[in-house]
Amino acid sequence: MGAAKSVSHRVVFDTSTVLSALVYSTGRVGWLRQHWREGGCVPLISRETAAELTRVLRYSKFKLSPDDAEELLADYVPYCQVVEPVRSSTFVCRDRNDQPFLDLANTGKAEVLVSGDKDLLVLAGKAAFSIETPEFYRRRFRSTSL
Repeated sequence: MGAAKSVSHRVVFDTSTVLSALVYSTGRVGWLRQHWREGGCVPLISRETAAELTRVLRYSKFKLSPDDAEELLADYVPYCQVVEPVRSSTFVCRDRNDQPFLDLANTGKAEVLVSGDKDLLVLAGKAAFSIETPEFYRRRFRSTSL
């Protein structure tokens, strides 16, 4: 019998985190692209969070052509596991635009929700999953080889 295969951790990345990794690939969270490509995690998405990511990539401030936006999505979505249907979480975020990420993490049995959003971070320690910044996630990933 062979060695046991390591299990990748189920992670929800909020839109800002994914955007930073995709659009600013040499920036502080650019390392996430390689992380999900190599199977270091299983990113979870829902129809709603995927639609938001697609919508935000079209913002004029990113100066992306439709083809560029599609190419960036192709570097993320194929590595994701779609969770549907998503059920409402018992945890309520004070910013209703962030609620889909809590609901997704709860329904998808994520181990961690990664976000820099203060409205989500304030809920850390109150959910069955961790809620942490990209920087903390990286430190933990490096120290424990998630």
